[in-house]
Formats: sequence, structure tokens, C-alpha cells
Amino acid sequence: MKPEKQEMFDKKEIEKIQTAKEKWENEKLQKSLAREKERKEIFTSISGTPIERLYTPLDTVGLDYHENLGFPGDYPFTRGVQPTMYRGRFWTMRQYAGFGSARESNERYRYLLNQGQTGLSVAFDLPTQAGYDSDHPLSMGEVGKVGVAIDYIGDMRLLFKDIPLDKVTTSMTINAPATVLLAMYLAVADEQGVSYDQLGGTVQNDILKEITVRGQYIYPPAPSMKLTVDLIEYCFKNVPKWNSISISGYHIREAGSTAAQEAAFTIADGIAYVQACINRGLDVDKFAPRLSFFFNAFTNVLEETAKFRAARRYWAKVMKERFGAKDPRSMMLRYHVQTGGVTLTAQQPLNNIVRVGLQAYAAALGGCQSLHTNSYDEALCLPTQQAVTVALRTQQIVAEESGATDTIDPLAGSYYVEAMTDKIEAQIDQYIKKIDHMGGTLDAIEQAFIQQEIQQSAYRYQKEIESRERVYVGINKYTMEDTPLENLLRVDMKLGDAEAAKLKEMRARRDKAKWEKALENLRRVSLAEENVMPAVIEAVKADATIGEICDVWRGIYGEYKPKQFF
Repeated sequence: MKPEKQEMFDKKEIEKIQTAKEKWENEKLQKSLAREKERKEIFTSISGTPIERLYTPLDTVGLDYHENLGFPGDYPFTRGVQPTMYRGRFWTMRQYAGFGSARESNERYRYLLNQGQTGLSVAFDLPTQAGYDSDHPLSMGEVGKVGVAIDYIGDMRLLFKDIPLDKVTTSMTINAPATVLLAMYLAVADEQGVSYDQLGGTVQNDILKEITVRGQYIYPPAPSMKLTVDLIEYCFKNVPKWNSISISGYHIREAGSTAAQEAAFTIADGIAYVQACINRGLDVDKFAPRLSFFFNAFTNVLEETAKFRAARRYWAKVMKERFGAKDPRSMMLRYHVQTGGVTLTAQQPLNNIVRVGLQAYAAALGGCQSLHTNSYDEALCLPTQQAVTVALRTQQIVAEESGATDTIDPLAGSYYVEAMTDKIEAQIDQYIKKIDHMGGTLDAIEQAFIQQEIQQSAYRYQKEIESRERVYVGINKYTMEDTPLENLLRVDMKLGDAEAAKLKEMRARRDKAKWEKALENLRRVSLAEENVMPAVIEAVKADATIGEICDVWRGIYGEYKPKQFF
């Protein structure tokens, strides 16, 4: 039985606090301000949200413990999705890594696992993300530069050499060609003798944020959404422990959004995916427990903590009230966090260690399920071994030494954090209502509403830095002449030639008849609007490349050309 709504403080107590606050302001505060002014007339968070001088119970009037907070593992999950949170086990420490060839990346993965990392996170190069083979003319100069080049199953096989797939969880940051990369992963699992029900991990598979802010889309929105739903459907039926989508706010924040916008637009994308799955005829309580999210963490620890708590609470309400979910797992916003890439500076790069430490602390206080900490040298190069080790140690120090993991939701009850949580949730709700009024996320994207909101926030933030209204240590204050970092990691530009030669050799030896049959079957299935995943798995096992498979869909769906609004 739901408890009766009961505010944390009764009316008489609130009146007493109001009277006492006014007395303090008149007798103490005004005298202090007369002697010495504050550093600024107006204080705001990184997102531009005004910050009050002092927070008291007056700022949490209306807060009902049972309705707004509850207990960890219970609706609305404000305080966390697990009853014991980090007292049971820490978040998955998942360092995002991938560069050059599959062989080089495999070496980095095995090194990280030996250093105590508990999950893998694969970064793919731009040609792979765009569905091009390494020997495609558009791949020239980009092969292996910002992630690992994966062209065919042989590369995936080498990427996970000597890494048993039933012993690790793997996150793959791939979107438009997500079905192809997951198919390769499943095919390697078959070769290792690992059954699909033993596999754990995530594939990003979030095409809406690609269209909105990141640009690594291939096909128009409608067929892109169809491929996304195909993967979700296949996974909950065949790969039950796999998170079939990671709905990503990270890149929304990297593009310049506020904390509230990041949460709101991510949840809006989530609503679109859930509705698309329901429109397919899928039961919400069958697929929703394996939806996952991906957020950013900036340096303002308190605002970020509030953002995570607000997003968790709002998503629970959406799933219960809007989509009628019955299973509590369907209402849980489970999420990975990566520390803020755009906060890293090339100037005084060692300062980034402190920034990342604060961001990791915010992620822990906010209750994340997995975490990647950026390396201090990433504004200059792909992470060196030393830098990635420091990044991993940062997570381990937060987990083992900070005390943040010893109790659940330690900032709950903070007048500031609770007030900020409520404020961000209200902002999320306002955005969702606006997007609903426009017809949903796809319509809001087509009208450039989301893009314009993000751009305006990015412009405001940049103006604040340039005017020195907002201090950015090492950029606009406390500057100094830098000593250049040594031994920066550089990808061999000859890698593209080596990958192209490898592809030529593979194409010469593969079973041509088997390959042709597999691609023709993929074409037939795609035209028939059937679930493509079984056909894609067949194709990758026949040594079809990522470019060849994506070209089948390019021939059917075409390529997306977004409208120009700016």
C-alpha cells in the first residue's frame, strides 16, 4: 500500500526556519556583505543554473520521502537501482580503448585486464563507424586513428584473442553498423564455444543522437530505427544478458548541452526507441530490462550527482506511467558514465587528472553501473599506457579510498542536492512536453529544435569562458608556458596500406559462392522487412566485410542527407 504523501517538514517548522533565515540575513549576512562583497553578483553552475547562497529546508518544501526518494532498488530508484549498490560490488571499470590494428588493441585490452579493469570498451575508427572498409577511398588517412579498424570477422577474432568472452563484459561504441559488429562478436563467441546466454555487454546502437549531434549516421532515420529495433528484438530473444542499446547523452553533452538538456534529450531518445519497439509488437517488459544509458560527467560534482538522480527518477515514471511497465527492472535507468572529453585541456594536461578525479567522484556519488575515466593526455593524442593506467587508478582510488562507496546515495538529504535534483527533473519534464507537442523526437530533430537548444547552450558557455566570467584553470586563468609531454602515442600512417593488403588477401581466399549466397540472403531479408540479425551473422561468417554488408543497405535505403538549418 502506497504511503500517504507526507512532506519532510511540517508547516510550523517551515515557518520557524523562514523566520530564522530572515533574522540571519538581516543581522549577520548584511553586515558581512558590507565588510566584503562576494566573488560574483550571480553564481551559476556549469549549465548556467543559478545557485543560491544558502540552501535550507525551505528549498525542499514539498519533498516527500516515499514518493520522491524511496529506497535503493525500489521505485522511483532515485537512490540507486540496487539495494546494496557499491557495498555489494563496485561499478564495472570499463576503460574505453582501441587504436590501430586489432592486434595492438588486443594487447591494450589484455594489459588493462591485468591491471584490474573489469570490463572492456571498444573504440572503433571512423571508417568502421561509417560502414566503410579500410581500403575504401574515403577511409584514406583515417584507418586506426581514433579507434580500432574492424573490417571482417578475422579482425574481431584477433581483437579478442586469448580473451574468453564468457569471462568479460564488452561495450562496443558503434551505431549505424551496430548489427554488423554485434554479429561479428556473436560469431567469435560461436568459435570460442561460448553460448549467447553467457555473453554480457552493450552495443551503443543509438542512431538518434548520431543524427542530432555526432554525425556518424549512414541511412535515413526510418530504416535506421528499423535496424535498431531488429537488434533489440534479437537480443532479448537470443542474447538475454546483452544490453541491446546504450541510449547516449554523452555526445549531447560533448556538443555543448546543459546537464538538464543532456538528461532530457537522452530520455526523449529513449522514449522514441521504446515506442518503436512497442509499435513492432514487442512487450515492454520483455525488452526494457536490457535498455541501458550512457551519460557524461563534468567537473561540477553536485550538479552532476543531481542530474543522475533526476534522470533515474524521471525515467522510472516514464516507464511506469507512460508505457505501463510492470516489471521493476523495466523502470530502472541503468547507465554507463564517461568523464567529460571536452573538459580536457591541451594546456597543462596534468590538470586533467584532477578534473577526471572529480568527474569520477560525481559518477560514483550519482550511482553509475559502469565508468570510463579519460586519460590526461587525450587532448593531445590517443592515450599512452602511462596515462590510461593513471585513469584506471583514478577509478580504483575513488572506489577504494574516497568513502563514497561505503554508504548508498551519500548526498541524499542535502538541501542543495535535493533542490537541484527537483529542478533538473522539472527541466527534463518541460523539454519532454515540448518534444511531445512537436510530435516526438524524430519530428523535433527534423525541426532542428534539439540541435538549436544545444547550440545556444554551447554558445553561452563559450562566451562565459572567453569573457572570463567562468574560470577554466590553465585556459583563461593561472596560465603558464607548458613543457610539452613526451612519448605521445601516434598511429602509424602506413596502417591503412597494411589493412588494405590484408583485405585483398582475405577476399582472394574466401569461399566466393558462400559469400555471394549470404549477401543475397541479406538483401532478400532486408527487402522483406524481416529481422536482419540472423542474415548478418550468416554474412559475417562467410567473410563478408562491414563495407559490403553496409553497401547492401545503402543500395536499399540510400544515405541520409540532413536538412541544413544553420
